[in-house]
Amino acid sequence: MRDLNSVHLNGLRAVEAAGRLGSLAAAAEELGVTPGAVSQQIAKAEAQLGRTVFERTPRGLVPTDFGQRFLARISNAFHELAEAVASARRRDESVLTISVAPVFAARWLVYRLNRFAERHPDIRLRIDATTKLVNLDTSDVDVGIRVGTGEWPGVRSELLLQQEVFPVCSPAMASGLRVPADILKLPAVIDGHSMFSWEVWFREVGLSGAQMSVRHTFNEASLVLDAAISGQGVMLAWQTLAGFAIAQGSLVVPFGIRVETGFGHYFVSSPSRRESKAARAFKRWVRDEVEEGMRLIDIKAPRVRFDAATMG
Repeated sequence: MRDLNSVHLNGLRAVEAAGRLGSLAAAAEELGVTPGAVSQQIAKAEAQLGRTVFERTPRGLVPTDFGQRFLARISNAFHELAEAVASARRRDESVLTISVAPVFAARWLVYRLNRFAERHPDIRLRIDATTKLVNLDTSDVDVGIRVGTGEWPGVRSELLLQQEVFPVCSPAMASGLRVPADILKLPAVIDGHSMFSWEVWFREVGLSGAQMSVRHTFNEASLVLDAAISGQGVMLAWQTLAGFAIAQGSLVVPFGIRVETGFGHYFVSSPSRRESKAARAFKRWVRDEVEEGMRLIDIKAPRVRFDAATMG
């Protein structure tokens, strides 16, 4: 290896490119320099080697006998280097990195991971539960799922599910609810970081401006859900947050009135990176699971449209 210190690597690259491509112009184009710069690098390399690699002829560079042997060996060496660099950049496509909000991971994704493993035993998931909007071009995240309007700069976004909100509470707490206005008699448990308020639902059911009596406020939606399950209050929830608890019967939907918030769940990915087969498989599976989850919600709490005549 010590002999390599006597020859500049740029010179060897110029020699190899010129020998492989057959001309200074072609080598210059590949290396992103001028033909004159390639010629100078070759001359320096020959001086450092103490041997002539090319004869200069009217037809261009012609390898000497030594040059032919030398070029064969350094071409193989540079090929190995290129493969080594490519292998460092090549990602293991059997491992898929998914970025989701902690509440989505805890309340929707983890309950279903066994089904993903059964369908795709060759794909291992690495779950990055975070609220940070990572740089999808430079990070190792393959697919993200985020809630918003879908208009994030520098990402490719695909709508997964329009977000709808609706009250949920324990079965015991729901027993006295007959019309939407009855909900005002119950205490609420609130997500202090929510992107929407009860007014979204109140406006739909003719209670605009009404105020809930707040029992507890939390800074995390998952904690609010636990409070609702334990009977501490009624919560304004959405499909992916409360779907599993509704299916299990630990929460009920007292009114089948669901209201869109203007937000949605979106797949997000890098617009500049090729989407892997594993990423496409994951997205198809999520869509199937979301569809099944919505079917279960529809069974447990059939959707109705608010009508003051029928609700009163």
